[in-house]
Amino acid sequence: MASQLIANNKSGAEIYNGASACTQKVHELLQKSKLPKGLLAVKEITEFGYNPTTGFFWIKQAKKSEHKFRALNKLASYDTEVVGFIEEGKMTKISGFKVKAMMVWFSVTDISIDEKDSEKLSFLSAGIAKSFPASAFELQE
Repeated sequence: MASQLIANNKSGAEIYNGASACTQKVHELLQKSKLPKGLLAVKEITEFGYNPTTGFFWIKQAKKSEHKFRALNKLASYDTEVVGFIEEGKMTKISGFKVKAMMVWFSVTDISIDEKDSEKLSFLSAGIAKSFPASAFELQE
């Protein structure tokens, strides 16, 4: 499914290759969208694309990866293809991003700045929303 979405949104997209350039462009897109730059902590990115007309983005990486958000003690998993739509303050229709809670993996479908508290991010998974401090998703140097 992700591959088909990528194919459908490639026309007019900005496409980058190579880990360094892709990581930089992912961080720039998140920052431009007013989301924490560490939110998509993917590794070994081989391709990043963004279609500014539709807001569609994709990240391809060599293999699945995991990242622990230390401030929350939460583990995230990123598939070989992570896709979604991004605009200011939110990402929607995300595929390829999961979080682990109570020994169960949950697919994250939407992330947005919390309407009641702009210092928090709301994550939607299977119709259940959970908010976390946005600062927990800043880049860990």
